[in-house]
Amino acid sequence: MAKSADKKSPASGSDNRAAPRKRGGNGVTDFLGASEPLHRPGFGEAPQAELSGAPLSGSISDWAEEIAREAEKPQPKAKKIPEKSSAPTRSARGTSMGGAASAKDRAAAGLNPVAGLDISLEDAASLSNSGVTATVAALSALIESGNPLHKNGEIWVPHRPARPEKSEGGIQIVMQSEFEPAGDQPTAIKDLVEGVNSTERTQVLLGVTGSGKTFTMAKVIEETQRPALILAPNKTLAAQLYSEFKKFFPDNAVEYFVSYYDYFQPEAYVPRTDTYIEKESTINEQIDRMRHSATRSLLERDDVIIVASVSCIYGIGSVETYTAMTFQMAVGDRLDQRQLLADLVAQQYKRQDINFVRGSFRVRGDTIEIFPAHLEDSAWRISLFGDEIDSITEFDPLTGQKTGDLKSVKIYANSHYVTPRPTLNQAIKSIKEELQHRLQELEKAGRLLEAQRLEQRTRFDLEMLEATGSCAGIENYSRYLTGRRPGDPPPTLFEYIPDNALVFIDESHVTVPQIGGMYRGDFRRKATLAEYGFRLPSCMDNRPLRFEEWDAMRPLSVAVSATPGNWEMEEAGGVFAEQVIRPTGLIDPPVEVRPAKTQVDDVVGEIRETTKAGYRTLVTVLTKRMAEDLTEYLHEHGVRVRYMHSDIDTLERIEILRDLRLGAFDVLVGINLLREGLDIPECGFVAILDADKEGFLRSETSLIQTIGRAARNVDGKVILYADQITGSMERAMAETSRRREKQMLWNEANGITPESVKSRISDILESVYEKDHVRADISQFTDNAGAMMGNNLKAHLDALEKQMRNAATDLDFEKAARIRDEIKRLREMELAISDDPMAKYADMESPASGREKGKHNKGVAKHRTVEEQERFRKLDEARAAEEAAKAARPNLFRKPDLDKMGADGTVPAGKSLFAKPHIDDMGPGTDMTTPAGAVSRSLFKKQSAAEAHGSDYGVPEDGNSLFKKNSLDEMTVRRTEKPVEGVKPVKRAKIGAGSYEDPAEAARAKKKPGKSGRPGK
Repeated sequence: MAKSADKKSPASGSDNRAAPRKRGGNGVTDFLGASEPLHRPGFGEAPQAELSGAPLSGSISDWAEEIAREAEKPQPKAKKIPEKSSAPTRSARGTSMGGAASAKDRAAAGLNPVAGLDISLEDAASLSNSGVTATVAALSALIESGNPLHKNGEIWVPHRPARPEKSEGGIQIVMQSEFEPAGDQPTAIKDLVEGVNSTERTQVLLGVTGSGKTFTMAKVIEETQRPALILAPNKTLAAQLYSEFKKFFPDNAVEYFVSYYDYFQPEAYVPRTDTYIEKESTINEQIDRMRHSATRSLLERDDVIIVASVSCIYGIGSVETYTAMTFQMAVGDRLDQRQLLADLVAQQYKRQDINFVRGSFRVRGDTIEIFPAHLEDSAWRISLFGDEIDSITEFDPLTGQKTGDLKSVKIYANSHYVTPRPTLNQAIKSIKEELQHRLQELEKAGRLLEAQRLEQRTRFDLEMLEATGSCAGIENYSRYLTGRRPGDPPPTLFEYIPDNALVFIDESHVTVPQIGGMYRGDFRRKATLAEYGFRLPSCMDNRPLRFEEWDAMRPLSVAVSATPGNWEMEEAGGVFAEQVIRPTGLIDPPVEVRPAKTQVDDVVGEIRETTKAGYRTLVTVLTKRMAEDLTEYLHEHGVRVRYMHSDIDTLERIEILRDLRLGAFDVLVGINLLREGLDIPECGFVAILDADKEGFLRSETSLIQTIGRAARNVDGKVILYADQITGSMERAMAETSRRREKQMLWNEANGITPESVKSRISDILESVYEKDHVRADISQFTDNAGAMMGNNLKAHLDALEKQMRNAATDLDFEKAARIRDEIKRLREMELAISDDPMAKYADMESPASGREKGKHNKGVAKHRTVEEQERFRKLDEARAAEEAAKAARPNLFRKPDLDKMGADGTVPAGKSLFAKPHIDDMGPGTDMTTPAGAVSRSLFKKQSAAEAHGSDYGVPEDGNSLFKKNSLDEMTVRRTEKPVEGVKPVKRAKIGAGSYEDPAEAARAKKKPGKSGRPGK
């Protein structure tokens, strides 16, 4: 932030108070000199402009004459606003389409040079560089500058904090595997180890899927004895790698560091619609524990292997504050129990006497039980004898059973953002200083709403920090909590990594662009929040690393990919270690080019041949619409098909891949999801439609990755449908042919034939070399998840029947009954699919909502299937026919009248002997007889009901009332106005909804169900 001008206080002869002290510099860099706290009891008025004109002097009686003389003087002419012109004018956003001369017109067209300020472009040039606008401009210039590492007038140097002495160091990294390097692996391992020993900063491992890249990385880590960080492009692949490294290194610290959010909606503001979106998130406790375990292992051990996603470039607490908030206890130490409890609270541990969970503690007399943040199923019991630690034991928090004795323990904080109290006090003072300067800037600019909003929100956070040491959104104050300078990146996992570590960038052609793309979107969102007073400008320093900063911070790196990108190859000088030969004998598929004019009909023929051989088919297209249309076309031709693209939920995609492997359908149509990380051993044919449409989806990298999906099948093949061979196609086919020739030569030299590969495909798919990728798990359906090559639903049913008999033989009747029910369900589905490929889904789901039966109201007509609707129609017709027949039959009995139902059932002949009395004849005194022809002697005339309840002002001669009777709609609370003709009244959808329906609820109710991948849905 730039320096803001100090306000001038008007001079007063009678006021002898000292003027307020002026501070030089700004509140961001000079906060150390700030000694007085900021006391602003509430939101005050904007500063008033000083009086101008001739000063009034003399007696008060002469002031009127002076004012009159001043008014007679010629006034300066008002600035003339030019008329609109058709010529284009220059604005802050470029060139406008026509002249918007006035500030009002510019604001209406969105052409104000500064958002929210009603000033011209010329006036904006004279403004001082203050407020968040200057910060946004400076950071925008930083993005576009040639050297992004040039910060604050000097070259930025990565921060390498001092680390404490490791309490569990010196453990050797030992890999445990019964496999030995084979194929290209020995050469690749040797080249990479030599590169690490010669401190080559960037190396490239070009390894095809299935060549054992994970095995090679593990061998390099063991050879070099260095801690390692493996970067994966997504959580799914990270989980796969974590599982494999845990098996390779069971005695070492293999940790998992990914984003701990199950759901995350970032804080944002949309100025166009004045919509503020509050931060909303759901934290996964298990992943949070693994993150704490990862940072602790990095600080305590040498044999650390971290598997992380790209989220590791986002900010966490600094190493200095995180290590400063740890303390160690050993048996025999003397301590104050009350002080220990206070220290645990300062570390963000919560006291829980009943609900003893991770990150909490409880006190029982002289015994303190602590559940550390990094442990999952172990807790520590500290037993005191007076003020001396008598024993430290480890126990199971669920059962309470003791699992071991400990000599000493080190307790780490329950949050990465925990801060020591002195640092927190200094940060609070700095935040107040920045808040004061920012409020002055907003008030000076007349942006009072933003000023009030910022003051209210920031003061609430400050109160929470002072009281509890934490607040919601504490990461937005990371600049002050970590003592960084403006523009410096926040502390990340890369500051925890030792200097001698290795970084393996898995699938680098995807991971490296991800790192480069994280910063810009986050910057624009934070800049808008700061611009409109939701956050202080310093919040923009809570951000992910820029690509240049990550490049400067990373230690020795190895980029691992089947198709390395340009950046990796340039960093490595074009030199790479190649790993093309698969030790299992699998080879890349043959590639064929066919014309695109008849591609759809040709694909249908190839699909039928592939399905007849018992294999599956993958088809890639260019657009979502094309995927859905092609799925519909194939379905009409009797092909069992589904599609998969980005509109389908992640969990639904896993189900689709599992169904494809099990044989529920034969063809999967996709766009960009059938690439790296996806493995389907049953795939025997890959069709790439419109392969000559040059672009991202048909680039060399995309084509090679898609071709590799058929490399798991000995009989696999790939067809590119194109009218011309593009450069990307030519390079992709040449690379595939080169790899295929090299693999075939290796197989001939080692006596491996395609038939032998096919016979041992089950062992191949379960080998360590095939663990580089993610495969849809079907182990719960089959004994061997990799033994589905060429199998179909019938073979799966046979295997289930065998399991059912074995379970019955073992007297496990519950398991046998479950398998029996599953067999019955699958057989019914198979019979339905044999006639109609979509009968499975028509029988299992509602045609209206798409939800599964049993999860909605089946009684509602719109949720019924076609068969149910027909059955209900027949029932309704039968019921109606029965009612009509009953009405047509004559009744033999007559229903008697009320007067004819006497006690004895007799009916007098002719007229009744008793007359029905009038209402006036019933009441007290009406039992006396009245002579015939007597005249009433009452002085009062009996009124009718209309006269009794009518108007007090009389009734017009025509008899019509002067007042209209209200209808039912008009006799409701707050609805006495007459409804407008032609407008339907608001329907009350639920009790208590009132006459106003939430637009969001209405839109959500109208929202169509999500994509399912099925034809027509």
